[in-house]
Amino acid sequence: MKLRYSLVSVLGLGALSSMSIAEVPEGVKAALKQADARIAQIVAIPDKQRTFANTLGALDDLSGMLDDATSLPIFMENVANDPKARADAREAEEFAGNWQIAVGKREDLYHAIKAYAATHPKLKGEHARFLAFTLRDYHRAGMDLPKTQRARLQEIEMEINKLGIEFSQNIADDSTHIPIKAADLKGVPTDVLDRLQKQGDSLLVGMDTPTVDPILTYCDNESTRKSVWLAFKRRGGEKNVKTLEKILRLRYEQAHILGYKSAADFETEVRMAKNAANVAKFYRDLQPIVRKKAIVDFKEYLATKRAHTGDPKATFHQWDQGYYKSMLMKSKYAVDRVKISEYFPMQRVVDGLFSVAQSLYGLKFKDVTADIEKLGLPKWDNDIKLFQVNDVASGKFLGRFYIDLYPRKGKYSHAACWGLKPHMTFSNGTEQPALAALVCNFTKPTADKPSLLPHDEVETFFHEFGHCLHNLMSEAKMERFAGTSVARDFVEAPSQMFENWVWDSNVLKTFARHYKTGQPFPDKLLNGMLKARYMGSGMEAEHQFYFGIVDQKYHTAPGGVVDTTKVGIDTMRQVELYQGVPGTMFQASFTHLIGYQAAYYGYQWSLVYAQDMFQRFEHFGLLNPKSGMYYRKHILSKGGTLDEMEMLHEYLGRAPQMEAFLKHLGLK
Repeated sequence: MKLRYSLVSVLGLGALSSMSIAEVPEGVKAALKQADARIAQIVAIPDKQRTFANTLGALDDLSGMLDDATSLPIFMENVANDPKARADAREAEEFAGNWQIAVGKREDLYHAIKAYAATHPKLKGEHARFLAFTLRDYHRAGMDLPKTQRARLQEIEMEINKLGIEFSQNIADDSTHIPIKAADLKGVPTDVLDRLQKQGDSLLVGMDTPTVDPILTYCDNESTRKSVWLAFKRRGGEKNVKTLEKILRLRYEQAHILGYKSAADFETEVRMAKNAANVAKFYRDLQPIVRKKAIVDFKEYLATKRAHTGDPKATFHQWDQGYYKSMLMKSKYAVDRVKISEYFPMQRVVDGLFSVAQSLYGLKFKDVTADIEKLGLPKWDNDIKLFQVNDVASGKFLGRFYIDLYPRKGKYSHAACWGLKPHMTFSNGTEQPALAALVCNFTKPTADKPSLLPHDEVETFFHEFGHCLHNLMSEAKMERFAGTSVARDFVEAPSQMFENWVWDSNVLKTFARHYKTGQPFPDKLLNGMLKARYMGSGMEAEHQFYFGIVDQKYHTAPGGVVDTTKVGIDTMRQVELYQGVPGTMFQASFTHLIGYQAAYYGYQWSLVYAQDMFQRFEHFGLLNPKSGMYYRKHILSKGGTLDEMEMLHEYLGRAPQMEAFLKHLGLK
């Protein structure tokens, strides 16, 4: 998942990134006050004297400087250990978000932009694209509407901003733990159990991924798997259900005022899909194809459960899938997930990932963690690391990135990459290097064992690092198009493409070694993994469809009024081979509904392009630097400076095709 703190697409202010966490709210307020003064200078320019540089260029400069001023302080809500620091960051985010909304409704600034556009300037490249995008965004902000409607839009947007922060906070603060007796956790690896707190004769099971995932994968007791799965699907609770449903009503009202049929139509207009109808067609076309494979998967899992339990009438549930998939991988392909993880100690994975990325893209990474304070950057936990990135050929400094790999109380609970500062060039020629942060939740090392990553977590690490590379290698001049500032339904393509590297024998041989013996990753084990790669792929694809279709249903509901729990449960049977489970409310912790609204379809949409782009690497070799530099030149360096389809045409030399995507799902 990619996230970026660009508070406004065209506005911003001066650098305050070295402020202490305790100063966040007042520091951000002061920064935005200075921004108001800079905006006033732009507004005051006589219309006849307007140029790109003193109007639009100045606005883009401000936006880049605002990233520098506010992104790190606000980012602390996701990673700071101190609850007060997280609360301060949330306060800063709400204040800055409301400021953004208000500035986006300023008539004087809007008229300044229109006055420049009225000169019909002959612009090219990024400048022409920037003017078009700015006018489009003002239209979508309602600036062509009467004042009363603009005022209501501002109220709506501020309320959505507030509720979105509350939604995310409720997930981060969720402290659900369920007591389970050790005997009922049979099959779960000992190192997982050893991390759990004790309560009498029970162990307290929290809802963090490094705990929940191995229980659902290895626990022999179905009742335990069910209780943990149910608790995981209730995080955020009724409080977040109510918050979400308020947000959905407000998003509909916003879209309705602006003349759109639904919030989904409003959101998709600026993406590759263009409207909700095209998203619906995308799913309609794929579902029958994928369903055939899903039926085969379900039959295999069900037969395995019935044979294992001795119950010819046993039914198969969602909390069974990970467990029986693991069992089949062992029995059918001799693939043991625990044994696989022994070949992926964290440091080797980090070193291997870095080595692959540096070789492919002509980069050099340097650990500069010891210099964090000298650089004026925050260090929020002792486990984090900071790396500097330079281009090998030119020696040019491109940027830095953090890695924060292990779970902590109050920390963001999934995996994501934040683009904290864009790699851009200001109007005065000053170049700003990029800053990004990878935030993950992998298993922590113990006193006698390093962090050992299951293969799917290695895949997740490569995915998020794909976003990081997209940020670092951008050569866009303007902040608006820097790094991952592409259409939301394309942004996952580079990260998804990079997942393929962890399935290649030649790549794994460069870094996968047993944490005790140093033995290379066995070919026999990898061959088994490759044969098992498509096990359950139909069901897993349908589960991704489920998330995307529910997201669309929420955002196309008439009037924005929707019983999100009922729709979530009812849609399950319509999209997957499972029955919906009463009492679940997965949407209460579905973080993509905040910031990624009506966009979850983009994971499957962009996967089509990811796999199509990957074919070039398959042909020339995954470790071929020429292929890497070609990809860097035509995709990663472009940022959002080109239309995504035009970018794909240039890279592929043809129109994108679906075949590689279907092959990736095991359907061809």
